[in-house]
Amino acid sequence: MIRKAVIPAAGFGTRFLPATKSQPKEMLPIVDTPVIQYVVEEAVAAGIRDVLMVIGKGKRAIEEHFDRSFQLEAQLLEKGRHEVLAELRRISELADIHFVWQKQTRGLGDAVYCARYHVNDEPFAVLLGDTLIDAETPALRQLLDAYSRCDGPVVLVEPVDPDRVNRYGVIDGEEIEPSLLRVRDFVEKPDPADAPSNLAIASRYILTPDIFEDIEQTAPGRGGEIQITDAMRRMVRRRPMYACRLVGRRCDIGNKEGFIRTNLEFALKRPDMADAMRRLIRELGGAIEPPHNGPSHPSEGERP
Repeated sequence: MIRKAVIPAAGFGTRFLPATKSQPKEMLPIVDTPVIQYVVEEAVAAGIRDVLMVIGKGKRAIEEHFDRSFQLEAQLLEKGRHEVLAELRRISELADIHFVWQKQTRGLGDAVYCARYHVNDEPFAVLLGDTLIDAETPALRQLLDAYSRCDGPVVLVEPVDPDRVNRYGVIDGEEIEPSLLRVRDFVEKPDPADAPSNLAIASRYILTPDIFEDIEQTAPGRGGEIQITDAMRRMVRRRPMYACRLVGRRCDIGNKEGFIRTNLEFALKRPDMADAMRRLIRELGGAIEPPHNGPSHPSEGERP
């Protein structure tokens, strides 16, 4: 049984500067809810309430988000805003959330290693704190069901465009039953011509505590970072490991276009916003100037 989840949330989020200069990337909102709250709610929906967050410099806002704010609660109570008050209290009671600091940003492998004392000798889940997955059955629940069938470390995977595999860690594996694969190897950001598959690791893992030994023996790679993919390569050479195909969709919020798209998609799912969003999309669509058949003109960036 998996009782504990680890959520690494120590990265700088440089792709969203200047927004992330003083705000953690994990706190960027999808509509009105921070990404990391969706991640915690996914863990809770899968039955896990013991959550360790690995944070770094500038991440105090994450701690404050999941803590109670008695002054704010008093103001809401005084103004009769009981629904908002109930929602804030629900957030603070979602799970037993603990924090540990990653003193240097040395990669995902090092962030996971920071959890070793909290995890102790138990298998545990890892959910990346800046990755949102839209699925009818929570992604972590799918992974836990796979773990119960294979009784070994298992990662969540999804197919990606073969030309984009160099952005991800991918697996080399063989299907042993529907949606479950036995992993032969892991490859971090392979060249598309050399990639063993287009199945990318989808930011969710079930790992066993012996992964910490593999992390200890993994040398830092590019930028001095220790990659969890490299540690898992060591692990798979000595014990069976598995991959579970995601039924759902990982939302690409690592870039600005994907972030805006995800906000629109989630807003369209909300009964209090869907109609207004549809009207807005129609208005914006009608306001876009249709292309003309005349000669094209270079943009400012293309002018000689």
